[in-house]
Amino acid sequence: MPGPRNKPMEKAKNFKAAITELLNYIKPYRGKIVLSLGLMVISTCMCIYGPKLTGDVTTLLSQGIISKYKGGAGIDFDAIKKIVMTLVIIYVSSAAIDYLVNFINVSISTDVTYRLRRDISLKLNKLPLKYFDTKTHGEILSRVTNDVDNIAQNLTNTMSQILNSAINIVGVLAMMFIISWKLTLIALLIIPLTGLTAAAIVKKSQKYFKANSKYLGEVNGHVEEMYSGHLLVKTYNYEEKSNEEFSKLNDNLHDAAFKSQFYSTIMHPLTGFLGNLTYVIVCIVGGMEVIAGRMTIGGIQSLITYTRRLNQPITSIAQLMNTVQTMAAAAERIFEVLNEEEETKETENPVNIYDENGEINIKGNVAFERVKFGYNEDKIVIHDFSMFVEPGKQIAIVGPTGAGKTTLVKLLMRFYELNGGTIYVDYKDIKEYSRHDLRDMFGMVLQDAWLFDGTIMENLKFGKPDATDEEVYAACKMAHVDHFIRTLENGYNTVLSQDSAGISQGQKQLLTIARAFLSDPKILILDEATSSVDTRTEQLIQDSMEELRKGRTSFTIAHRLSTIRNSDAIIVLNEGDIVEVGNHEDLLAKNGFYAKLYNSQFEM
Repeated sequence: MPGPRNKPMEKAKNFKAAITELLNYIKPYRGKIVLSLGLMVISTCMCIYGPKLTGDVTTLLSQGIISKYKGGAGIDFDAIKKIVMTLVIIYVSSAAIDYLVNFINVSISTDVTYRLRRDISLKLNKLPLKYFDTKTHGEILSRVTNDVDNIAQNLTNTMSQILNSAINIVGVLAMMFIISWKLTLIALLIIPLTGLTAAAIVKKSQKYFKANSKYLGEVNGHVEEMYSGHLLVKTYNYEEKSNEEFSKLNDNLHDAAFKSQFYSTIMHPLTGFLGNLTYVIVCIVGGMEVIAGRMTIGGIQSLITYTRRLNQPITSIAQLMNTVQTMAAAAERIFEVLNEEEETKETENPVNIYDENGEINIKGNVAFERVKFGYNEDKIVIHDFSMFVEPGKQIAIVGPTGAGKTTLVKLLMRFYELNGGTIYVDYKDIKEYSRHDLRDMFGMVLQDAWLFDGTIMENLKFGKPDATDEEVYAACKMAHVDHFIRTLENGYNTVLSQDSAGISQGQKQLLTIARAFLSDPKILILDEATSSVDTRTEQLIQDSMEELRKGRTSFTIAHRLSTIRNSDAIIVLNEGDIVEVGNHEDLLAKNGFYAKLYNSQFEM
């Protein structure tokens, strides 16, 4: 049963709103939910009636034995047989109904999980890049996995258990009052004490469960950090300090874990003690009632059974409140994503960039007209940027960190919306193109090489799934990575993982460059594309880049200024403004900002 023993409670900021939104989301399943709850009510009522019939059997047996002793007819086996058959039918039917209820609940749970993950995935693809700038990858992943699983596992079960517990409480009390209202009132005196005890223990244990969760995260983080960087740990003789830090974190985790588990484990003994106390009192008073002839033996047996059953749903509801709170918190986090503002809408009639053969038909001229942008409106990073780039020109963008180099190309691909000004491609505002078509014009190689789990061939075809193997081989030869791939045991079918163990950073970069070659873009964006390769490989890449750039507009962002000396124009940015424009020789001759940047590379 879910409870504080399993996980710490996380409360929703707005419990009512979160639950309301979750209930609205599962409206398509209301027919199944109503059917499931209806069947569960029938099953629960049948089970509640069972102890009454069992008590009737005991009464018939006791009366028959007494009758036989007094010389009467004895035990009425026909009546007992009918009751036993009724009990068999009740419990078999109840088991069949429970099976059907579980089947329906699992169906609802898996469907809700599927819909939530699908909707979150679709939503994430529609969110602007600024959303991901404000959220860690782990936080986003947690919402897609942990929070969805939380709802999937607890949604139908929690609803069923709460309703089942409520029906049990009402039904059991009704049967108890029918049998003996006096003994029922006695039993009810103990119930509030049981509920208050359970609530007090849950409240007391929560802070220790939260602390346990916190320290567990710190221990995991420390272990991951130390073992992922074990080479540096050994290099700098940090083992002793690392062990000291781990011991301190582990001690904190031990204390929190001990207290949280202690309080959670005393829940059942204490509530069990109070339940047994009720049981003893009912037995004593009930025995007196039987002796006085005001109750039957079967009646007291049924009442004792009902008394034992009464505490269970009360404790269950108290524990389920934690699960409901945690589920509401998970729902709130999920719907925060689903309700996020999406990228601005596309134009209704986007410009067509494809010819009759489905090939991209653009020349590749680019213009920036008085572009103004800031990630926050009060912090503008590009103030007034204007520039025209003719088709096929090689443009380099340089400047110190934070000057706006990478931001500029992100704006060009419309990852962000401008605060002011306009960007044109082929004399048309980029807003006139669909985002898909706009980004289809570009090929981009980032400083951080990104490879996913899969074969080298699958990674290379990422930007062009319909490419032939021959096209892949040609692209790899241009990137000077074909020979390396063929030296691997499985060649192009070698499976890579995200960490790509056994492949150097430079080789990863070569693969991503080959991927860009394969996509055959009209406009190239190279963001520190050769920063992770050696000088010889860099020269090879530069040679193939020159061939690839022919007839294509290209933007190269570089800190290593030696890689962009042959560019047609170099744009020098500083604090979001163009401070210089020209080719390499002209800018050096000016002895200005670019010359300082260039010469600083050789200063010791």
